[in-house]
Amino acid sequence: MRNISDLIEQYLKTILQNSPGQTIEIQRNELADQFQCVPSQINYVISTRFSFEKGYLVESKRGGGGYIRIQKIQLPKEELNQHIFRMIGDELDQASAEGLIQQLEEAKQITAREASLLKSVMSRDVLTLQLPLRDQIRARLLKAMLIALMSK
Repeated sequence: MRNISDLIEQYLKTILQNSPGQTIEIQRNELADQFQCVPSQINYVISTRFSFEKGYLVESKRGGGGYIRIQKIQLPKEELNQHIFRMIGDELDQASAEGLIQQLEEAKQITAREASLLKSVMSRDVLTLQLPLRDQIRARLLKAMLIALMSK
């Protein structure tokens, strides 16, 4: 059985895919009522599963008429590589690497198999080095592997 966070994430992704410009505005309280959960659960899902690293822009306005706007980032192919390398930078933590890999898989830039391989190499269990060296090596590895994959 999937947990409530998974259900909320899937619901939001489904309505995002079906919306013009892949942008939605939601009311946190209304969504919490719909899923019979507390509003903080909605905040948790949005902050952990709809981050910039995962390919989303999130804007919120608090108050009576407040909303949360979620937009899927749509980058033209020519800008994608620049965006990737800017995001990676000189150091990259495991969560950010996994978010970027997920974003590339969802955008169909890499296959599910390639994403799985990339994620396995990004793991702190594989890169058993001290920080900040681990994050520096992770960034270099991911850049090298993405250059190889994206040039195919």
